[in-house]
Amino acid sequence: MFAKHTSRSLMLAFAFAAIAAAMVPSVAHARQNTNKVMGELQFSGATKVDKNAGVWIDGQYVGYVDELKGDKKIMLLPGQHDVSIRRAAYKDFTQQVNIEPGQTQLVAVRLEKDPGWHYPSKGDEATLKVTVVPERAAVFLDGGYIGHASDFGGAFHAMLVTPGTHQIKVELAGYKTFDTQVNARAHQKTEIKTELVKDSGEQTGAVAKQ
Repeated sequence: MFAKHTSRSLMLAFAFAAIAAAMVPSVAHARQNTNKVMGELQFSGATKVDKNAGVWIDGQYVGYVDELKGDKKIMLLPGQHDVSIRRAAYKDFTQQVNIEPGQTQLVAVRLEKDPGWHYPSKGDEATLKVTVVPERAAVFLDGGYIGHASDFGGAFHAMLVTPGTHQIKVELAGYKTFDTQVNARAHQKTEIKTELVKDSGEQTGAVAKQ
């Protein structure tokens, strides 16, 4: 009885192994077909400012220039897409790209300083730290994008703002937006700490990351 039971077990094991082996090429084939249907969008920045600028595709924040590669590479459906690169104190860099199936397109980012940007008066600044998890989330000050969270948190990072009330917003695709108000005082440090909550119901549009 034991021999028969063992024999049957081995036969079942071989059968399952054969089925699994047959499925592997199908999965690989499906992934290849997906890659052929979609196109990849890559980014390059000449300066540190360019590399740390935030990237929006079709109105959705997807990360900052220097991180959008490897497992965070951007795959898009074929067709036209609007790309916007933003950084505090610099003019928005906008470009419309036409994605082709299975093709890779490069966007070379080169930001120009915004002469209309106003910095806090020296000697009267307030210090604001923003510590966020995940650190790659976009941070907005009074409605304007100023950088990703890792720029303004940790032991050696912060921002200088004018004293008074400011609106802080933090957002990242796949997470619920964090919104709060702070009263910054001259010569004092204010710190905001938050961990974004995942939003399983949020749609990511045409952007897909592998």
